[in-house]
Amino acid sequence: MRFPSIPKLTSELPNVRADKVQLQQVFMNLMLNGIDAINEGNVAGDLTIKSQRNPDGQVLISVSDTGIGLPPERADKVFDAFFTTKPQGTGMGLSISRSIIESHGGRLWATGNSERGATFRFTLPATVAAHA
Repeated sequence: MRFPSIPKLTSELPNVRADKVQLQQVFMNLMLNGIDAINEGNVAGDLTIKSQRNPDGQVLISVSDTGIGLPPERADKVFDAFFTTKPQGTGMGLSISRSIIESHGGRLWATGNSERGATFRFTLPATVAAHA
């Protein structure tokens, strides 16, 4: 099934100090989960990746899909190790992703979208440049 990916990236974000490979793992997991949710719904859908600076100066990333959605009672349970809704899933991807983000001083959470789908958001603290 084909679907468009819509990046909405802010060009002027502060730097973050992070392990590139670990962050790639988080992005891949969130994007693949979104794709799976869209495919599971058997309808065309969108995957949107957005970056911005939140009010307290942290970098805020969101990955939204228009897939099958996230029931409110499962919004936090999806981060439990071994919890999965996929027939072939291990239930480790979101648990590991949350651990990675928290080890970088950030936070990862999920919400259901008002119409269809889910949004996973995470924050990372901005690095402060040293002044001489």
